[in-house]
Amino acid sequence: MEVRREKLRDLSPLDQPSGPEELRVRQLRARDMLRGDLEGEDLQEYVEERLLTTTLDRAQKWARSNAMWPATFGLACCAIEMMAMVSARYDTARFGAEVFRASPRQADMLILSGRVSTKMVPVIRRVYDQMLEPKWVLAMGACSSSGGMFANYAVVQGADKFLPVDVHIPGCPPRTEALIYGILKLQRQIQGNPDLGWRRRYQAEGTEEWARDLPVATGATPPADSDA
Repeated sequence: MEVRREKLRDLSPLDQPSGPEELRVRQLRARDMLRGDLEGEDLQEYVEERLLTTTLDRAQKWARSNAMWPATFGLACCAIEMMAMVSARYDTARFGAEVFRASPRQADMLILSGRVSTKMVPVIRRVYDQMLEPKWVLAMGACSSSGGMFANYAVVQGADKFLPVDVHIPGCPPRTEALIYGILKLQRQIQGNPDLGWRRRYQAEGTEEWARDLPVATGATPPADSDA
């Protein structure tokens, strides 16, 4: 029986890194192009390999999605996980979201990392109003998304009651990986390719809390009151 040892990269669909010989060939072709020595099919092939066409709108969305600057703003325990996303272990610089700005006028992404108390609502709203346009909001954790375990008068039951939230990240607290996953979802949303919500994905329309009012909105006859 013959035993063959192969590298895992050889079995993957990724392109192999080019060797020094191929790099030298590309350098010589670039030199020939600058000199004007490439003609005909060689010149056409050289241009096609290096030319990328797109629209201004798509290029603008791509640039915005890969240069989101979050505001240096933490609310509670979720802020510890938010701080960890710029560490060497996670390195959100890969996605262009590592530049925390101390001034809201230099930030365009607000991460609500923790519970939102009632007294903090005007402060958060002022920070949001001073941020750059276009701007986005992430509700990180159960507390900022729905109030979490704090079902009382002192905590807002969902940040979307006073801010337009783009992405909700569940967890108590969510791990840094979950925050990065939410940032990637926001990137696809900015680029115009948002992921389907779970209701559309699993065809679960009609399970919302307001679904009981749907027959009235569509013109159907509401059920008779039991006291009538």
